[in-house]
Amino acid sequence: MSDDSDLFSASAVAAARIAELRGELERHNRLYYEEAAPVISDALYDRLYAELVALEQKHPQFVTPDSPTQRVGGRPLEQFSQVPHLSPMLSLDNTYSEEEVGKFFVRLEKLLPGHAVPTVIEPKIDGVAISLVYRDGKLSHAATRGDGTVGDDVTRNVCTIRSIPQQLGGPAEAIPPLIEVRGEIYLPKARFAEINEERQAEGLPVFANPRNAAAGSLKQLDSAIVAGRGLDAIFYSTGALEPAPGHEWKTHREALAGLKAFGLPVHDWLAIAESVGEVLGAIRRLDVERHGFLSETDGAVIKLDSFAQRQRVGHTAKSPRWAMAYKYKAEQAETRLHDITIQVGRTGVLTPVAELEPVFVSGSTVARATLHNEEEIARKDIRKGDIVVIEKAGEVIPAVVEVRTARRTGAEEVFRMPANCPVCGGPVSREEGQVAVRCLNPFCPAQVKRRMEHFASRGAMDIEGLGEAMVELLVTNQLATNIAQLYHLTAEQLATLPRSGEKSIANLLAAIEASKSRPLWRLLFGLGILHVGVTSARSLADHFGTLDRLMAATEDDLQTLPDVGPVVAPAIVNHFVREENRQLIEELRAAGLNFGERDEPRDTRRQGGKLAGTWVITGTLSRPRDEIAEAIRDQGGKVVGSVSKKTSYLLAGEEAGSKLAKAEKLGIRIVTESELQAMIEDQGD
Repeated sequence: MSDDSDLFSASAVAAARIAELRGELERHNRLYYEEAAPVISDALYDRLYAELVALEQKHPQFVTPDSPTQRVGGRPLEQFSQVPHLSPMLSLDNTYSEEEVGKFFVRLEKLLPGHAVPTVIEPKIDGVAISLVYRDGKLSHAATRGDGTVGDDVTRNVCTIRSIPQQLGGPAEAIPPLIEVRGEIYLPKARFAEINEERQAEGLPVFANPRNAAAGSLKQLDSAIVAGRGLDAIFYSTGALEPAPGHEWKTHREALAGLKAFGLPVHDWLAIAESVGEVLGAIRRLDVERHGFLSETDGAVIKLDSFAQRQRVGHTAKSPRWAMAYKYKAEQAETRLHDITIQVGRTGVLTPVAELEPVFVSGSTVARATLHNEEEIARKDIRKGDIVVIEKAGEVIPAVVEVRTARRTGAEEVFRMPANCPVCGGPVSREEGQVAVRCLNPFCPAQVKRRMEHFASRGAMDIEGLGEAMVELLVTNQLATNIAQLYHLTAEQLATLPRSGEKSIANLLAAIEASKSRPLWRLLFGLGILHVGVTSARSLADHFGTLDRLMAATEDDLQTLPDVGPVVAPAIVNHFVREENRQLIEELRAAGLNFGERDEPRDTRRQGGKLAGTWVITGTLSRPRDEIAEAIRDQGGKVVGSVSKKTSYLLAGEEAGSKLAKAEKLGIRIVTESELQAMIEDQGD
């Protein structure tokens, strides 16, 4: 009786724990797949999932069809129409253990006795799974993973991603009547850092990592916003496939070569292995090289190369038996959080910042990390004095990912957002629907400084010598309290500032004077209009021609542009409605800035000649890259960030790296800086 009672008790405990784990995992699945806002690390999720798998294996009577172990991903979002996948999108079993990778390979050998087991190892991109269907070479639709059988139709948003062809290329006879292509949509790491900086300035929640940013972008109902995000894609497999006769693929390597020939982006990194040692060697090598990739890469995927062998090995209801993902452990470091200070941005957003005991992580020493907003601090329960775990989001931005609550002494302090601006003492407010707290004083010195730095930055008005230190001096000494007053500075005023010699004063005044002639798009970007980045500023300047015509535009007028949608249009209109902004613009007009009247009309610019085509710039050059890119655009060229078979020219400076190698491989013309100058001069005047 006692034994039966003990068994019943153990079974009840297991059932309760299984129910608890399912509830937790369902919540985290929803946060990860549907809201793009995970609250735990991948490693912790995997531990919870592994515990559930082990319990269900031990107690199979409790396995149900709705268990997270029996399904993939999350349910489709209601605001998108749904589309069924032609073949299920299975997920991969994953591990953090090299020993498990070895066991996986041994299982393959047992399942394929007497045969060599060639495998391919490729990067695991940390993005959003996507499935594209092409019929007779034309893109039919694109869908997210969803629940593995039905996903969200995100075709309009995917069509904004320049690297994804809407019509497959290559020989017509090789185009399959039907092909379902699988891959990842991702946000390049550098663009991730830029977007978070923009969102923080706008008072919006920042993205925790590039994967969240990509997911949040694909969920946008306004495809114009998606177009401005800078998403990219990598494809690595197929689902349903009706190959063209005589063009069947027998191996994964052949499939990748075929996808590449169709014009679909595939990853350049690939390794072949036929033993456990070779597999482990490849994933270790990838761990070193992945830090130089444009995308965040969180692991390696090991697959059987032969499709015939994959067919023999088969799959479970959830995962293929012929593939496994090995995930790298994120580089982290422990340190003490001494204080939480407040930074005030150019739009008045108050951003809490962790002041840390300096610690080395992912290649650099970290002493500060943004905490984003009060909600984020409360969610993670971060307190002054805590021992915290630091990680670099997207290998770029230092972030506090965990608090060692077990090591608290009781002396830690709970953070409270200040009731007044810590810089000017003015009132602060939190707008409905936003997480940001803002200083309401537009003349707050901190806001003025940040706006002035942005206005003078290289991407905007490019005023050399007007960096952070000089801006600090100008605002602190009340020589300039808005950007228009920069144009009234005199040598006598600047001479009163410390470390200001005659030459540096003359250079600064000359740079300020030169900025009056900058093209309209630079002024538009420099004004810091909400949601208007460099790309949008160029589009607005090209379309409206002058600042006055832009200021008179309605929301409907603005939405005729491909880069402007129902979110961006009202932001532009609202900016020009505000009295303080209109007054500033009149002051800039009086100072003699170019409002577009002095710009050469777009339709009279030289569009042909030797610079027409698509350009990529790489390496160290004698002039700022933005300046060279502008010169190329003025002569009819288009400048993009990555090399593809559509690239016409690669401008290569000193220490050109992977872009140069890829361009050489694709047979793209390589141009030096001196050759570029000769090409420009050959245009004639």
